[in-house]
Amino acid sequence: MTLILDGRKLRDEGVKRLKEVIAKSAKTPVLAILQVGALAESGAYISQKKKFAEQIGAKVLHQTFSETVDDAELVGNIANLNDDDGVDGIIVQLPLPPRLDKQKVIDAIAPVKDVDGLTSANKKIFEAGDRRAVVPATAKGVLSLLRGYGLSVAGQRVTVIGRSDLVGGPIATLMKREGAQVAVCHRGTSDIAGKSRTADILIVAAGRPKLVTRDFVSPGEVVVDVGINSLSTGRPAAKLEEEIPTRRLVGDVDFEDVAPIVSAISPVPGGVGPMTVLSLFENLCDAAEVSF
Repeated sequence: MTLILDGRKLRDEGVKRLKEVIAKSAKTPVLAILQVGALAESGAYISQKKKFAEQIGAKVLHQTFSETVDDAELVGNIANLNDDDGVDGIIVQLPLPPRLDKQKVIDAIAPVKDVDGLTSANKKIFEAGDRRAVVPATAKGVLSLLRGYGLSVAGQRVTVIGRSDLVGGPIATLMKREGAQVAVCHRGTSDIAGKSRTADILIVAAGRPKLVTRDFVSPGEVVVDVGINSLSTGRPAAKLEEEIPTRRLVGDVDFEDVAPIVSAISPVPGGVGPMTVLSLFENLCDAAEVSF
């Protein structure tokens, strides 16, 4: 019987835990979210964050900007938020329009309020193995999902498909920090399927729908699907309660093809996504010095 790594279940347990500690604290954590434009997916992600904040007793300050905003205006707004003692964490909802300098905008966030862990300053100490670094929310969500089901990465052969600065790279860094033997596969890697089959844990963050099929896995392997891709089916999509409502979502793993073979697998939606939101708010509570 294949174990389904249900992030919703662990997320709900996390909601209860954070709600209890915030209720006992004199501090209400406040997260500022900057959004540029009106991309539907971004709006849906922010709605989920607002919903989570309400559930645990935190607050979200949502700032919206038109598509015509420039780097200077965004950086100026972030500077004001840095100086606001009532704001504990700041994130920039991605993606940003290509004409904007994404890293410049993100790097304007004060390191103590970088709850997404994406500033250059934080990435530098995170990659150096400094445990004071903020763990990027998606990477932290992957590790928490595995730990939540009693799956240790220490000493395990972990293959990560994808090496992006936002997702694949931080996941690989965190797995190494936790004692795993890590191999990273990307577009230029030869025989990715063969390298994936030799892993104890396969983590897929390639951004390509249903890339991983049964040819990529072996019996007993653990598969974590970080991908989230919207597909058009030619028919009305059923309403989804996670990540992006009213969209049909699939991961980077062909779930139906792979699940019968492996020992454990995370679904999309409902796997890593809920754990990423939980991890973000755990980081926020740390920034607000609300102990949990």
